[in-house]
Amino acid sequence: MRFLVRKRRTAPAVIIVALIDVLIVLVIFLLVTTTFKQVPSLKLELPSSTQTLRPGANENPPLIVTIAPGAKGDLLLFGPDDYPMTLEGLAAKLKASVAANPNVKLAVRADKDAHWETVVKVMDAAKAANIKVMSAFTKQPGKP
Repeated sequence: MRFLVRKRRTAPAVIIVALIDVLIVLVIFLLVTTTFKQVPSLKLELPSSTQTLRPGANENPPLIVTIAPGAKGDLLLFGPDDYPMTLEGLAAKLKASVAANPNVKLAVRADKDAHWETVVKVMDAAKAANIKVMSAFTKQPGKP
């Protein structure tokens, strides 16, 4: 007598390595396509101006000095480094930036209630560092 030998079926297996590869590709795709928005840490109320430039209208972005409102007139340099600093530190940073790029521009973003003396000191530090182009952040009239 001849018996039929049935082959045992193996249980289906999920190949984990292939799933991990696909997930890594998806994560890389999401990281590359995500846009990152710079969110300032201070809420400033900018003064209004009719000559306000649109964001992104400048090819060579300036160094941005933020002057927070308050009795002390805190200075924050938002640019390549994003950290709070004193007026002396700001002057040194501006001189180093001009040494690296003589066409560096400076933009002052001050709250409308910030002390004018602090704004003038920042402008003096920029002139001492030989920065030729300075501007101020403003908002269009009637916009929040």
